[in-house]
Amino acid sequence: MRWEEIRDALATYKVGIAGCGGLGSNAAVALARVGVRHFVLADFDRVEPSNLNRQYYFLHQIGEYKTTALADNLHMIAKGLRLELHRKKLEFSNISEVFGKCDLVIEAFDKAEAKQMIAEAMMAYLPRIPLVMGNGMAGVGMFHMIRQEQWSENVYVCGDFVTEIGEETPPLAPRVGIVSNMQANLALELLLKMHLDGNRTQQP
Repeated sequence: MRWEEIRDALATYKVGIAGCGGLGSNAAVALARVGVRHFVLADFDRVEPSNLNRQYYFLHQIGEYKTTALADNLHMIAKGLRLELHRKKLEFSNISEVFGKCDLVIEAFDKAEAKQMIAEAMMAYLPRIPLVMGNGMAGVGMFHMIRQEQWSENVYVCGDFVTEIGEETPPLAPRVGIVSNMQANLALELLLKMHLDGNRTQQP
């Protein structure tokens, strides 16, 4: 497909971003650059100085809510965006409410229990909506270990599946960026497949 065809096709889809940290902010930026124009951004946290080693924020945004700061940054990349902001903690009970009208959701949490929660909630309440998760992106090097897998009909995972965040394996821009862009690339692939197949999980 030509660039113009990709851009126009993606403009008809809505993508959910579950967590606007390192994975979520960078994946959203990548998707906005290639044509996605409708996002649901969900996060309850604020930008902190420690976030700047991997998240798509800037010094002047420290202290702002991540949903608001990310919305501002996306508006500086593309025109005509429709952004739904949810400044709340995502829990099993509200996943369907927040992301029920999305065509695809990108999971971008730090903690394993939160990742498990959204996977279980999506499979229980929104089984037709693809979920693209991240698992294992901390530390340095080990590029050969990063890959993507399909875990169920609509659950996909990107990362090395091993490296957990810790004092000796902090999340840093290079590997977080690789995984977040892998998530965005997979989301792009899935959305374009929906377009070419003539179907979609939700109606615009």
